[in-house]
Amino acid sequence: MATSTKKGSNWQQQASQPDKKLELNQIIHLLATDKLLSKESSDQLFRSPQSSNKVEMHPLVIIANEKVTSAKPPHNVLDIETLSQWFADKIGLPYFHIDPLKIDVAAAASVMKYSYAERNKILPVEVAKDYITVATAEPYVREWEPEIAHITKKQIRRVFTNPADINRYVVEFYSLARSVSHAMEETGGNDLGSISNLEQLVELSRAGKLDANDQHVVTIVDWLLQYAFEQRASDIHIEPRRDQGRIRFRIDGTLHLVYQLPPAVTAAVSSRLKILGRMDVAEKRRPQDGRVKTKTPDGKEIELRLSTMPTAFGEKLVMRIFDPEVLVKSFKELGLSDEDYKRWQHMVTQPNGIVLVTGPTGSGKTTTLYTTLKQLAQPEVNVCTIEDPIEMIEESFNQMQVQHNIELDFAAGVRNLLRQDPDIIMVGEIRDQETADMATQASLTGHLVLSTLHTNDSVSAITRLLDIGIPPYLINATLLGIVAQRLVRCLCPHCKQPGHLDDQQWQALVSPWKINKPETVYAPKGCLECRNTGYLGRMGIYEVLTMSQQTKKLVTTDCDTNKLRRQAMKEGMRTLRISGAQKIIAGLTTIEEVFKVAPAYED
Repeated sequence: MATSTKKGSNWQQQASQPDKKLELNQIIHLLATDKLLSKESSDQLFRSPQSSNKVEMHPLVIIANEKVTSAKPPHNVLDIETLSQWFADKIGLPYFHIDPLKIDVAAAASVMKYSYAERNKILPVEVAKDYITVATAEPYVREWEPEIAHITKKQIRRVFTNPADINRYVVEFYSLARSVSHAMEETGGNDLGSISNLEQLVELSRAGKLDANDQHVVTIVDWLLQYAFEQRASDIHIEPRRDQGRIRFRIDGTLHLVYQLPPAVTAAVSSRLKILGRMDVAEKRRPQDGRVKTKTPDGKEIELRLSTMPTAFGEKLVMRIFDPEVLVKSFKELGLSDEDYKRWQHMVTQPNGIVLVTGPTGSGKTTTLYTTLKQLAQPEVNVCTIEDPIEMIEESFNQMQVQHNIELDFAAGVRNLLRQDPDIIMVGEIRDQETADMATQASLTGHLVLSTLHTNDSVSAITRLLDIGIPPYLINATLLGIVAQRLVRCLCPHCKQPGHLDDQQWQALVSPWKINKPETVYAPKGCLECRNTGYLGRMGIYEVLTMSQQTKKLVTTDCDTNKLRRQAMKEGMRTLRISGAQKIIAGLTTIEEVFKVAPAYED
């Protein structure tokens, strides 16, 4: 929220007059007075069909729809957000940008009825102990203010808001609140909070009367999915609790609390999603996996992977959102430098051998492998995968799902794939010696094998293979290279600002290399584009180790990882921290982000 003190006297003068809605002529005149509109643009607005349209439309929306440019440098388009901020500053009211992630929707909707909010074009955005903050796009209409103050017995604080957001969120907030309220009514008002026995609590929440196919539950689920797509969420967490279930989104690697639901409604929402994911709704004691394919509001196909887990208060459900568009991105867009890309391409274009991608869960390994396979899957090449679970359905290669209930594990899957005349095999993860043995045998018989390991860095993958039971001579005969990777948040290009970088921090980051500290570094600030976080999206940092003859000589039963790492660094391997330092120099991320994900090595 930004408070403005300019033109305050004008606001007070207008506020004392009878209620009156804003008029287009009035706004155009103010813009011309402030030299934001040229005469040609003013004439264009007066001639606009919308200006004479009898359908009620806010004058700021009419002007924004015409996409006129500002008469002042740098001559940007006067969009609705720019106009709203300008007008709030003009009348001396605080400007408030509605961010649904930061608003208690249930509390806001409880202040007044939907019909009242819709009629007056107002929306409560903050409900505190002593006051209520109400957003309005009609600052000179105040008849509702004493009514709300009298009913709630609280002080009313007015803020000016984008009129398009008012129209949108009045509908969305009240629709969601109404669906939750009606869903609760249909449960018969189960009171679970008074029950202290944990087993009874869980059993009763399962026995609620609410049907997962109830229209109110469907509305809640539809809102949840569409809102997650809009907020760029990578994961949706639905978590049961004793008093209120929680819905959280992971956005750019950070979890945000979005909404709280009554326990019975939380259970019904989970059941609805399980139905969509073709999972067993009645089974709540065992973890389950499922998948859903749906579309965003703009028609783009999105795939969701569902996973449930039994907890003390019911089933926790997590949905991972996969955007198929990441598969058409270039490696440069994913964060791979030109030199590392050449090393990676050299490895994955070999006729046979093993290529490993390592890193913790959520570090982007699947994206790297899928992007590579998509590139390699030419019509003359047979690409087959064995995964647990299949992360994303892709038509350009053949995918097989691990199914432990029929003893189809990774090792059995690879054994079967070898009879399918493959050229390239992708094994979801090497977890045990049997799978590692099968991957090794596949590479020795003329296949290129791509797989993942859970290790901290590239060199640790070799010691991990030794621990699993793969002898050094087989590692040297089959392993082409290893890529370790992490994801760092990218600075928002719209609002990043010059920052400060400490000398000691920089040396700690780039040691043992001698890399000059950049003259200019950037820090997060926060704007509407990045939802005031300062970060927008994520990209990878990579550590690419290729197995040369000198490196292979160091792979022994008592392998020294420090010697191995030093040799790889002599041959051009950049560590994760150095890859991160390159992103800092390029102004793409911050040193704090790199320190957060990239491990330090002992020399």
